[in-house]
Amino acid sequence: MLTQLRPALVLLLALTMLTGFAYPVAMTGIAGVIFPAQAAGGIIEREGKPVGSSLIGQSFTSERYFQGRPSATSAADPADATKTVSSPYNAASSSGSNLGPTSAALAERVKADVAARQAENPGKPVPVDLVTTSGSGLDPDISPDAALFQVPRVAKARSLPEERVRDLVGTQVQGRWLGVLGEPRVNVLALNLALDDLARDDLARR
Repeated sequence: MLTQLRPALVLLLALTMLTGFAYPVAMTGIAGVIFPAQAAGGIIEREGKPVGSSLIGQSFTSERYFQGRPSATSAADPADATKTVSSPYNAASSSGSNLGPTSAALAERVKADVAARQAENPGKPVPVDLVTTSGSGLDPDISPDAALFQVPRVAKARSLPEERVRDLVGTQVQGRWLGVLGEPRVNVLALNLALDDLARDDLARR
């Protein structure tokens, strides 16, 4: 029996060390060297304090800031652990809404969001990514059109010329990876930080 059991145990131990230890450690080390910022969570700091991640979106509700895509992530209800409550951009619960195109709840939510966006910028078509969630619920980026759509609101809230805010958006547009993969995008957190820097520069000149 031992002659049959020994090879199985040796193989189990070898595979456990290889796939459960050596491979993860090697991949983590390689990722840390090739993509150090991403491997560390893409944390962005200001004045020595973390303000967010370039890889995970966050909620911006003030009219003075650009806003990201809606998020369908949830968290456990503090009052009842068997239920969930809305928790936008909850990285511990990455998910979409699981609502299909025939869902009445989804249609009503999108309709309300479109109406709110149209009131913000009358006469302009609402970019689809401003009223639909991503598959992960954590998307940190929006399309250039979605950022430009919000320029009038942000410019008005900050008493800035629209053209100046529009130019700022242009500096934050990231192109396709290798010129082929993906779509042009704007990181919402990076854009809002650049917006705050712009305001600080204006104060410094006065």
